[in-house]
Amino acid sequence: MQDATAIRRHRWAVDLAVLVAIGLLMGFLGPFDSERMPAAHRYGYWMSCMVGGGLIGIGIDSLLKARVTAPWRRAVLVSLLMTPLVSAWVLTSAVAILGAHFTPPNFLRLPAQVLPIALAVMLVRALVWRPRPTRIETRTIVAPPTPDAETTFRKRLSARRRGARLIAIEAHDHYLKVHTDAGAELITLRFADALAELDKAHGWRVHRSWWIAAEAVEDVRWRRGTGEARLAGGLAAPVSRTYAPVLKEAGWRP
Repeated sequence: MQDATAIRRHRWAVDLAVLVAIGLLMGFLGPFDSERMPAAHRYGYWMSCMVGGGLIGIGIDSLLKARVTAPWRRAVLVSLLMTPLVSAWVLTSAVAILGAHFTPPNFLRLPAQVLPIALAVMLVRALVWRPRPTRIETRTIVAPPTPDAETTFRKRLSARRRGARLIAIEAHDHYLKVHTDAGAELITLRFADALAELDKAHGWRVHRSWWIAAEAVEDVRWRRGTGEARLAGGLAAPVSRTYAPVLKEAGWRP
């Protein structure tokens, strides 16, 4: 309840600030020959017109909000509906502040002047309260590998690294450099055979000579279709244009 009340107070404060700012601007510009008025009368007249008229528009907008959800369409409709009431308010302000006469001819000429200003005010307000684009944070969630997904490949490693965290595999001719969190070591194995043994493991081939573990990826930096995967332990693996879509589909987009 307190949050809702605070939000309403904030909206009213912002609406009032916008109307006061527009009133001051109109007093400075002095349209419709109002520049001939004394400054105090001119600013008082325009503040009364803009704040009072704006509040009328906001009240009508509140009544229509549930039925007309499109803010820009509602702003136009509100401007049309508020014009007669605001015209009466403007003439009342002119009578009270400037000593004008409340006569039918004076009233009938006002809507043509009030409507464009009302429309401008309501469009400004719609712009202020336009829905902000929703920011959706995407995150790659990597499921743990199945118990036997890396078993065959791990048997090729030394006892020290057999149970270590696998980070990446780098091909060097007929040798593979296996990167783990317990260090790297060279083994004799073709890259294609290693990929076959790691087929069900959670990782991707990102280059003709690189395979990386999914859970080891910390960041991917892209440049003109290629990229560089930053891995655990400060390791960096190149991402070729051919294999870039694999990482992008996994959520590592530019």
